[in-house]
Amino acid sequence: MRQYSPDLTPPWKKPRPVPEVPADPGLVVEEPGTGFCGAVIGCEAGTVTLEDRFGKHRVFPMEPRGFLLEGRVVTLVRPAGGAPTRPSRTASGSVAVPGARARVARAGRIYVEGRHDAELVERVWGDDLRIEGVVVEYLEGVDDLPTIVAEFAPGPDARLGVLVDHLVTGSKESRIAAAVTSEHALVLGHPYIDIWEAVKPSSVGIAGWPRVPRGEDWKTGVCRALGWPENTGAAWQHILSRVRSYKDLQPELLGRVEELIDFVTAPE
Repeated sequence: MRQYSPDLTPPWKKPRPVPEVPADPGLVVEEPGTGFCGAVIGCEAGTVTLEDRFGKHRVFPMEPRGFLLEGRVVTLVRPAGGAPTRPSRTASGSVAVPGARARVARAGRIYVEGRHDAELVERVWGDDLRIEGVVVEYLEGVDDLPTIVAEFAPGPDARLGVLVDHLVTGSKESRIAAAVTSEHALVLGHPYIDIWEAVKPSSVGIAGWPRVPRGEDWKTGVCRALGWPENTGAAWQHILSRVRSYKDLQPELLGRVEELIDFVTAPE
């Protein structure tokens, strides 16, 4: 009696096997989805860290067929023999530099609207910012942002980045941001009503951030809906305590903060 393979996929449709390559330190590969090309500097927990020629680090999952090596598709695997390399990381996911001293502060700055926003930026990116010499300053509001930027007088050697709450098309914040025209100033924002929403609900232990009726104070409404005491300061400290790394934040915030850091620290 003839035996048939349970896999009925035609041979021409089956993906061709690709070589498995150990993610040894120094191996240069490209992640095709982003085009990021760099040398392996660390490998842990199913991820690999690459460093490009500018010193920028990115962490990628070691998925099958996930990288290009000299133009050929390969699957990265943990190096054979011994424990995988485990670089310590900052909360932002960057590779930590043991014993590194804070750099003398740059003339450039990052202004962050809202005290809670500034505290969250410090918690996740504080180590990176100190090494880069970037000072983060808290803005109570952005109604007078054009004047604030003009007083700062940004220039090639003193760039200014600004992070704004709820920067969406047609909002008051978007009109204010559009009034800042200096090429040495960059105003970005996240889409959330409040920075609380930029923390993943799963990290806080809730199913989702509740909808608050228009006209009601958002933070107070959130506390009521979740059955928390109506003490927004205490609520924020609880939320902040659950943020341990960039993994606890929504990508819409991560991307904006990383872009501001890159802008302020770009070569002069």
